[in-house]
Amino acid sequence: MTTTGKLIEYLEGGKFLCAFVTGAQAKRLHLLNQNGREMNLPLSRVVHCSEKNHSVDLPREELTRQLQETAATRKQLMEKIDLQEIWELISEESTNTFQPSFLAELNFGKDADDDIVSAFLRSVFEDRLYFKYKADKIIAHSSEQIEQIRNQRNKEKKIQELIKNGAEFLLTVKSGQNKATPYDETGKECLAIIRDYYLFGSDAKHADIARKILKTAGFNRPHDPFHLLVRAGLWDKNENIPLLRNDLPVVFPLLGIQQAEMLLQQGPEKLFQDPARKDFTDLRPMTIDGATTLDFDDALSVQEQDGNFLVGVHISDVAHYVRPGDPLFLEAMQRGTSIYFPEGQIPMLPRHLSQGICSLVQGEIRAALSFMILLSPDAEVLRVRIFPSVIKVARRLTYDEADTMIKTDRELAILNDLRLKLRNRRLDAGALLLPFPDVNIHIHDGSKVQVSLADTDTPSRTLISEMMILANTEAARYVADRMAPGLFRAQRPPKKRVVHGLDNDLFLNSKQRKMLSRGELLVSAQPHSGLGVTQYTTITSPIRRLLDLVMQHQIHSLIRREEFSFTEDMCKDFTSVIGRTLARANSVRQQRHRYWLLKYLEARQDELHTALVLESGPKRTFLLLTDILLNIDLPTPGRNRPEPGCTVKVKVARVDALDNTLRFEW
Repeated sequence: MTTTGKLIEYLEGGKFLCAFVTGAQAKRLHLLNQNGREMNLPLSRVVHCSEKNHSVDLPREELTRQLQETAATRKQLMEKIDLQEIWELISEESTNTFQPSFLAELNFGKDADDDIVSAFLRSVFEDRLYFKYKADKIIAHSSEQIEQIRNQRNKEKKIQELIKNGAEFLLTVKSGQNKATPYDETGKECLAIIRDYYLFGSDAKHADIARKILKTAGFNRPHDPFHLLVRAGLWDKNENIPLLRNDLPVVFPLLGIQQAEMLLQQGPEKLFQDPARKDFTDLRPMTIDGATTLDFDDALSVQEQDGNFLVGVHISDVAHYVRPGDPLFLEAMQRGTSIYFPEGQIPMLPRHLSQGICSLVQGEIRAALSFMILLSPDAEVLRVRIFPSVIKVARRLTYDEADTMIKTDRELAILNDLRLKLRNRRLDAGALLLPFPDVNIHIHDGSKVQVSLADTDTPSRTLISEMMILANTEAARYVADRMAPGLFRAQRPPKKRVVHGLDNDLFLNSKQRKMLSRGELLVSAQPHSGLGVTQYTTITSPIRRLLDLVMQHQIHSLIRREEFSFTEDMCKDFTSVIGRTLARANSVRQQRHRYWLLKYLEARQDELHTALVLESGPKRTFLLLTDILLNIDLPTPGRNRPEPGCTVKVKVARVDALDNTLRFEW
């Protein structure tokens, strides 16, 4: 029983302290400890209480001296205690719970007084390998527990060494002293840990270790890990962080590469041996793309036929090469789409295919899926036939070349006339064109950024888009009319309509875009209001989109009268897969696009920028920078509140691309 005059011990900050009880209540004690401090202590914190009573009527200095001597004596006695030996003596006992005095007596071979028992308890608390203290009893660990504790201690020791050595390593990286490449194992491990920490924060596997390494080395700013990884040569100074954070695949697995290499060995002869495949090599299809395009997945041909026009929309037959269950198909499911960045791209399929045998390269025999669509002079669809085919592209044109030739080249002139009529028909059906310039970002010397706007409403660009919309619409109709499972794009009418017909007004188009209903991916055909069609899918980009590849397989099944490649349930699964992969890919692409625009603004902080006012609310004004089409917002000025639709001049107040920080001022 703990009463006045008892010498007790308690833990404070992990250390044993001796104290005399100078007053006792039911659950609390009043003490004078060995440091001469008076205090109140909950009874539950007492670890050891003496058997004998002591006089506490002596002067404070004398009581403190006695406590300090007792503490010193007990500390010396600890040197004579061998916990391993004690554990070995009792390891065969039928119980693992003991009185502290019993185990202390085993060690000293005599009756245990207060000092001996206390010394034993101190040893147990100092080295918790063999025993633990619980509710006034000593519990012996099993052999398995001891091994686990040893392993944990070794692990903790290695972590402490890693923190110390890692911090030293980072300092050498910062100073430029460490030129070793490759780095030693400690260096590699340290860089991997801070890399994951920078990318994933507290979700990183070794986040706590990373924080301690950085703190020990004195790197406390948020982007210090980034700059260290650049300094170490692991990252570029403009590393694509969103790409790394989303862990998108950038290399193809070995099985996929092997499949691509095997496909490259196939000659064109096999295509001509397929009885279901039409030989259209007598046609002279053309490709019209950007000047830097390398993966050509569509080509056009046109022939006059009894006063009508037979338009051929020839799509690369990727389904011929990439089949369900193949390594490349499974990889395409992981990626969902090709992703294009200003500094490069991540293709859905290996370049062996996307820029090789699947690309409709001029002068090369290629497998295609040909939509032969007979149009009247008024661009009414009279007949549609779809064939697996063999084609050879006769002409490769860029958009600029096609624009200059569109009135003088017979084929282009016919297609252009049909393009205008097809577009007007869609407009009459309620289509919203809403042309927006393309923002082209060019990177020079690794970091110099140039931004230019390109008109998307040129004759050649809209010619291609109208023909692709036509083919996609007819593909959706073909699958839906046969009640086959499929993937269809749909869009409900806009919440409000402010644009009617063709309008190139940037303000109105921006306003209308905010009022559009969200696009949907469904397994049954529904109207697409934005395009002005009653059903829609996409099959025209199978090199770069999983959706198009899936639909290409379904159409093949129908044409060849085979079992469907994909059931309705499988198509429902595809909607989830495609939705997830596209959302992730689009997020990464948008973040990277914004990064380079902010880099562009970093070099132009002293310039005035023209901005179009989109909305002017009581607190915030929302604007669009007209030279780079970047949305920003500013506090609404108290006076001279800008009117929506007008242009104003704004200036960068702060911009940091790495930090994704952008602030403007009037």
